[in-house]
Amino acid sequence: MQQSKQQPNNHFYIDKALLEASNAETAPDLFSEKDGLCFAGTHLVLDCWGATHLDDLKHIEASLKEAVKIAGATLLHIHLHHFTPNHGVSGVAVLAESHISIHTWPERGFAAIDIFMCGETRPEKTIAVFKAAFKVKNMTISKQLRGVIPESCETTKHESAKTEEILQC
Repeated sequence: MQQSKQQPNNHFYIDKALLEASNAETAPDLFSEKDGLCFAGTHLVLDCWGATHLDDLKHIEASLKEAVKIAGATLLHIHLHHFTPNHGVSGVAVLAESHISIHTWPERGFAAIDIFMCGETRPEKTIAVFKAAFKVKNMTISKQLRGVIPESCETTKHESAKTEEILQC
């Protein structure tokens, strides 16, 4: 992902060195290909009802770490914010392959969990981790493939290189 820097005039520019470092020919392509589709990643949205331990920071952190591990992802950082007293937690596990976020409402027994991962990860495996960790009684799951391209990843990888060349101008 390109980092932009803000100049005093509030215009953003793409750091040329970062752009060159992410050239499609040298950087790993984290798009996935499955069933003839090329896509950026899998996005799961979990609504967890009848959940417990939703105000326990250590338990939430341990659950996030276990989910990252079982999905085969790379943890970069976890940040959790505890709304006290007893008003839940909002947090994110930042991954090399994207993120897992959680927002809890212990007074309602509800947790909203968002999982987005790219590359060779297995985000679907996190569902069982969260269901067990929070003793979820009822869970609804939405799944969306993000950045879908109805062509092979090899074809679109070549097109991405052309786009990056245009950005360097």
